[in-house]
Amino acid sequence: MKKYLLLVVTVFFTALNMSAANEWDNKEPLKLNVPEMTPELVPVETPSYDFEANTDKWKPDVSFFKSRTNPGVKPYRFIDDMTFVGIPLFVAGLALKGDKAMFRVNAGADQGGKRNTQLLTDFKTGIDDYTQFFGPAMVVGLKLGGYEGRSDWPRLLASAALSYGIMAGFVNGIKYTAKEMRPDGTSANSWPSGHTATAFVGATLLHKEYGLTRSPWWSVAGYGVATATGVMRVLNNRHWISDVMSGAGLGILSTELGYGIADLLFKGKGLLRNDMEMDYENPSFFGISMGVGFGTKDISFEEDGEKESIKFRAATVVDAEGAYFFNKYIGIGGRLRVRAMSAKDFGQYSDNVYLEDWNAWQGLEPLYERYRPGEFSPTPEYGYNIEYLEKQGFNYNSEAEFTANAPVTDIYGVVKSDHITEFTGSIGLYFNLPLSKHFALGTKALIGRSFTQELDIDGYAEGNVKDISYSLTVDNTPGKQQSGHNPGLYMNSLEYANNTGEKWTDEWEYLTLGAKSSTSFGTGISLTYKYKSNFSWRLYLDYDYTKKDYTLTYDPFHFMSKGLTPGAGILFADAADFGDGKVLEAREYNSTKKMNYFTIGLSFLVNL
Repeated sequence: MKKYLLLVVTVFFTALNMSAANEWDNKEPLKLNVPEMTPELVPVETPSYDFEANTDKWKPDVSFFKSRTNPGVKPYRFIDDMTFVGIPLFVAGLALKGDKAMFRVNAGADQGGKRNTQLLTDFKTGIDDYTQFFGPAMVVGLKLGGYEGRSDWPRLLASAALSYGIMAGFVNGIKYTAKEMRPDGTSANSWPSGHTATAFVGATLLHKEYGLTRSPWWSVAGYGVATATGVMRVLNNRHWISDVMSGAGLGILSTELGYGIADLLFKGKGLLRNDMEMDYENPSFFGISMGVGFGTKDISFEEDGEKESIKFRAATVVDAEGAYFFNKYIGIGGRLRVRAMSAKDFGQYSDNVYLEDWNAWQGLEPLYERYRPGEFSPTPEYGYNIEYLEKQGFNYNSEAEFTANAPVTDIYGVVKSDHITEFTGSIGLYFNLPLSKHFALGTKALIGRSFTQELDIDGYAEGNVKDISYSLTVDNTPGKQQSGHNPGLYMNSLEYANNTGEKWTDEWEYLTLGAKSSTSFGTGISLTYKYKSNFSWRLYLDYDYTKKDYTLTYDPFHFMSKGLTPGAGILFADAADFGDGKVLEAREYNSTKKMNYFTIGLSFLVNL
């Protein structure tokens, strides 16, 4: 039975398999479908270095000799950061070298026999001795604090050493070859300015390490302080404008060369950050400028039909300027401008304070001895002779004896400010015409208000108080008068001036020149070169016009009231033949002048 059951099952599965085989025989053969593939470039995510995550830790960096390079930083090429903007600055200073003048010196200071040959002022600050190091101090401080810049320590120190070394070679080589005398007459090594060159090397270090890689405002701070350093060198009478312009140019050029050489030597080694790349098509900007002013350079006054002028040198001009543009072509903005013109010639007003040309004293010398400090005055050269004085009871046979009894034992002028300084704030429209990706032309139309800080010379004198004994008769009878004096005034008796035994000193405003505030109009043309996505250099020529009311106050004989007793002072003023007889009073002159100013200069811009 089991055999028959096994046979049946075997036959059933055999038949089933044969049926399935017949069904598969009727099937189509299998086909392999290969998908069509087209070559295509797709972005691939690659590991990148997170600069911000690394630098936000603010860990102190004191690895001065350990070199490191952040991944993903591309090497700089030599030409990448070379703007050559220092060359036109240096050439501008060279062109201005001829616009110099020597001034009168503070005669009260010991100048080794060089009295009345140069200029000294009371403006003096030592800040410029420190601000020249602002740039490197900021770079070192930021780096020590762990705030990454362009370079690691070895590359930074090499770039800085090359920059300062090149600058020192340029500056000292030119200084001791040109041998230009300083404005204060202390030494013949004025051009170019070493302080200014040092300041601009530091500013460019800060610009390259942090201004280009982290924030443009580091560059603004660096170049702003460097510009202020140059201006202070001029105000301190240590340098001419030409010295400062050339020094700034050499500082920038030296640093660009120093970094360029370091880029060749280090290649990609020691780089921590690349320059920021921003797509700034809008020409909005903030900038600082330094320039030279030309145009009207004298202020004239009329006195008794004679014209007298105070002449000025080329001006130092410093600006802070910014504008917001609505599109590529037009915007609105403003400018703050400081323009300082130093006096080249004070005209006749500088003479009298030194007692060199007191023609008005003729006829009064018998009453009041005329004395020039430092020289023995009772000689025929000064209208005296010894015999005449001896007849009057005076036996001055030596300079020391005369000095001890002279009414004026010392007199000189102190130049408090030899500058007319104008501060102008303006607003208006700005226009831009793009020429290419990197160059653009610009112009503007501004209106503003100008304020003036005055020129100021103070007088200083000291001596012996003098008295004069005399008696007068006043006769008011019609027809009785003396020509050139008060009507009916007759001198009965007169004694030569004698010492009272008292000393006197006097310090006063000898000469001041200022102006009222006025409305100013300005325009100009500029060529802008965008050398980075967020930085530009601009060469500009500006024109400004203003109409100013100038006032000159002149008080040469103020000390007379201190050197004479009241009675002698009345006699002196009454007898003096000055037309109006107001010998001891200050004189005031007014003049309205149309001022036309031209300024050529260079701006450093942050594109906003």
